[in-house]
Amino acid sequence: MKLPRRNFLHLAASVTALSAVSRIALAETYPTRLVRIIVPTATGSTADILVRLIGQWLSERLGQPFVVENRPGGGTNIGTEAVVRASADGYTLLWAASPNASNATLYDKLNFNFIRDIAPVAGITRVPFVMLVNPSFSAKTVPEFIAHAKANPGMINFASGGTGFASHLAGELLKVMTGVKMVHVPYRGQAPAMTDLLGGQVQVMFDPVVSSIGYIRAGKLRPLAVTTSMCSDVLPDVPTVADFLPGYESSVWFGVGAPRATPVEIVDKLSKEINAALADPNMKERLVDLGGVALPGTPADFARLIADETEKWGNVIRALNIKAE
Repeated sequence: MKLPRRNFLHLAASVTALSAVSRIALAETYPTRLVRIIVPTATGSTADILVRLIGQWLSERLGQPFVVENRPGGGTNIGTEAVVRASADGYTLLWAASPNASNATLYDKLNFNFIRDIAPVAGITRVPFVMLVNPSFSAKTVPEFIAHAKANPGMINFASGGTGFASHLAGELLKVMTGVKMVHVPYRGQAPAMTDLLGGQVQVMFDPVVSSIGYIRAGKLRPLAVTTSMCSDVLPDVPTVADFLPGYESSVWFGVGAPRATPVEIVDKLSKEINAALADPNMKERLVDLGGVALPGTPADFARLIADETEKWGNVIRALNIKAE
């Protein structure tokens, strides 16, 4: 039986209205069960420290457990793809970070497009790197380091959490701007790279302040400089790389994403709660203690950050012809 056009349009409008009401109701009751936050890096990383703070906040505010699940591998692509393929219902989230932006250029072929397939929820924080050396290394300043590296080309090993990671690109940027020759040693995450730096197997590393501050305060590592244009509040006596190399800047950012078709009502609800966390005095103090700067804003603000970072580091990767290993 064929419906008259007017009846069909009324039916379609009713279905649309019911769908909208259903989505709103879903957002009001969300979450009703455990939520997974996929961290696409190894345990013990900078991401782990921060995501557990946010996960605990969301658990307390929304009344359901937000459980952290590490899925390292593929330069964050394995964990990211798991979220891309997950049900878009708000129960699988991604702990997004700088490598998600650089991987768009670093890898010739991915099974997803990060900007297209992940819905930005909220930025969390931007953290400067600190240029670190083992205390047994002779250089005590950036100029001394550069001089030593130029006098010993190819004899300095610099560690990173993996090819194309922000910590790797920070070192490559230093090489380009100074002309020094260092050997890049990629690891499966920042934590194992840190272990070898502490043991003296590598000489230098760019690590987020959040994960290295404890070693610095204990005297186990020597900070030469931070990588942002301004000094870090937690390392006020440490200069910036830009003090010696004008124009140098690098940092790592973190945020939360979801599968692209996640209802906007759920995205907005999560964004609102995360922004409440970033405005909380205790949380702000905790982020500062860890060396980070909060990134409050809307999902659209986070989307712009991702787009800008993708373009910036894409240009660097293409210029240096860096390829994923």
